[in-house]
Amino acid sequence: MFERDRAASGAGIVLGEVSGGRAVARMKVTEEMANAHGIGHGGYVFLLADVAFSYACNSYGPVALAQGAQVTFLAPAQLGDELEAEAVERTLAGRQGVYDVTVRTAAGAVVAEFRGQSVLVAGVAHSG
Repeated sequence: MFERDRAASGAGIVLGEVSGGRAVARMKVTEEMANAHGIGHGGYVFLLADVAFSYACNSYGPVALAQGAQVTFLAPAQLGDELEAEAVERTLAGRQGVYDVTVRTAAGAVVAEFRGQSVLVAGVAHSG
């Protein structure tokens, strides 16, 4: 699945560990990701969290899609920061799941908290 994820690869996101209901993704904040204030654009922080969320909720095999998500930005991502997003499943009930993702700097400072809701797509398996 990651080989086909052009948004993630275009942003330089690297996928780390993926296991049942959990995933880790990493990204370096580059000059191209700066907003008008000279800090990392929140859209890229959201993208990193969303990628970790996506792989956590798809870790079981059937296709899972985002049903909704929200993010709370707690600190700015600085240019050059190495960010890590860790997604953890909170609940999986029937076809619905809830996942929390924490985005941190390499020093451990929390940049954002993200909560995503997923839904399994009945009868659809991952392709190739």
